[in-house]
Amino acid sequence: MPEGPEPAPVTESVVEDDLFGVITVRLDVRQGEVTVEGESVPRIVLRRAAGTEAADHIPVGTRDGALLTLTVDGVEAAVAPAKGRLTRHSYRVDVRHAGRVRRLVPDSMAGSRLLRDERHIGDFSSQGDGGVWAEWRQDAAPDPTDAALGYALATAFGTGADPMWVIAVQMVGDLTPG
Repeated sequence: MPEGPEPAPVTESVVEDDLFGVITVRLDVRQGEVTVEGESVPRIVLRRAAGTEAADHIPVGTRDGALLTLTVDGVEAAVAPAKGRLTRHSYRVDVRHAGRVRRLVPDSMAGSRLLRDERHIGDFSSQGDGGVWAEWRQDAAPDPTDAALGYALATAFGTGADPMWVIAVQMVGDLTPG
């Protein structure tokens, strides 16, 4: 039995980013597609392969990088989500584009940090419903591609993860009869 109302198949959020102005984030859970665009950021499209079955706990529907395509202003980029197992780090998502590596990795139960070439540049939170919030580190100097990719990844995969001890307790509870 579902725990809450089923998410709308298509949501569109308009974010007023402190550094990059108005950014529109569109999530289509049925098609498995996230689109991010704005006057100050490149257009990002992250799409699940047509005809593939969607996992209902992942907004874009899959963590299988072979089933995902990502474009930055029409140029393909490599996206590599980790499998998402026991540790927070296992929920990371890496993107390689234009000689840079960006990584979104959970760092709390609700939030994730965005790294560019291993440097922490911002923090994101999203509950998987298309709404995303970003806070940029003052000393990081994020660029428009950082912003667009951060919003896209946070929307597509959600943010945050339980710590390992919570997962272990849940596993023990699942194994206990009763």
